Formats: sequence, C-alpha cells, structure tokens
Amino acid sequence: MTPSALFLADNVALDFINSEYGVGDDYHDCLIDDQSVVGWLQMAGLLPEPFHCWAPNGLLALAHQLRRCAREIVDSAMKDSPADPTVINALLEAGRPIRKLVWNDEDQAYRISPQQRDSSAESLLEPIAEALVGLVTNDKFEFVRQCEAHDCVLLFHDLTKSHRRRWCSMATCGNRMKVAAFRSRNKS
Repeated sequence: MTPSALFLADNVALDFINSEYGVGDDYHDCLIDDQSVVGWLQMAGLLPEPFHCWAPNGLLALAHQLRRCAREIVDSAMKDSPADPTVINALLEAGRPIRKLVWNDEDQAYRISPQQRDSSAESLLEPIAEALVGLVTNDKFEFVRQCEAHDCVLLFHDLTKSHRRRWCSMATCGNRMKVAAFRSRNKS
C-alpha cells in the first residue's frame, strides 16, 4: 500500500522532497513504482486533466534521482554552499515544455500556452525541477525551514506574515511538541 502523500510545504518542490518521510519504523516513501509517481503528480496538480497515458518506463528511477538531487540542492542552499545541479539541469533541458501562441476566447487576446512536450519521464518531472529552480533562486528562499519536531524530517516554506512557523503542520507536529513541552514543564 502506498503511504499518503503529505502536501504541507507550500511549495511543490518541497512537497516532492517530502514524499519520503519519517525515520526508523515510521519511514514512508510515497514513490514505490512508476504508477505511484503518476499518482503523486496528479495529486500535486502537475498533470493535465485527464491524464490517460501509462507511466513511462524509468519514471520511478528518475523520480528518486530527482528527489535525492533536490534535497541536496535545498540542503546545500540552506547552508550557503553549492551542490551538483546536473540532474536538475538535464531535466530542465529534456523536459522543457513547448510554447505555443493561442487565442484565448475569455480574454479576447493571444497568449503563450506552455504545453507538455511528450509523455516521457523527463516531461512529467520537469515541473518539479522548474519549481525547485524557482524556490532556490527566489529571495524568499531564506524562509525554507525544517520542522522543529525532534522526529520529523519534513521541509516547508514559511510564507506566514511573521515568518515564525516552526512545524510542518500544527495539527501533527506542532500539537505533539506543545503537549510534550507542557508535560515537561509540569513534571518539574
């Protein structure tokens, strides 16, 4: 059974990194086969509706490679040091969308419409690579955080007004940590 995907990060690239979460006995990986990668992409809203293609061969391997590289890029950027962007750059090149000029009836004007190049693994995963590039080159990257819960490895983009968010989710880690702190104070 595929574990539930967590969409808590306020950024699709971070949510993709978070598709592998937990430690020890609580470890979960949402990407266990090619079809589960397609399922994750559908839940993230990254596939055209309706999507009727089979998952391309090699999708899982490339997704794992992308996730590993994305985590390295984010971790290194948080430490102000470089990491190898080869996987990201290859995906951006091979999966880049086709841009077409189309007429928009609603606006009564022409517009550029990016369209998925094909159904290759690179084309399916390119939006995640693009989101990662947008994240690490954005001046708001400084607000990428790791959850402060001692047993949580999830990353999130703190887009709150005060930028004081501490947990991936108040409903899970936040409440657990507050209860633990309360019990610790009352024990003394």
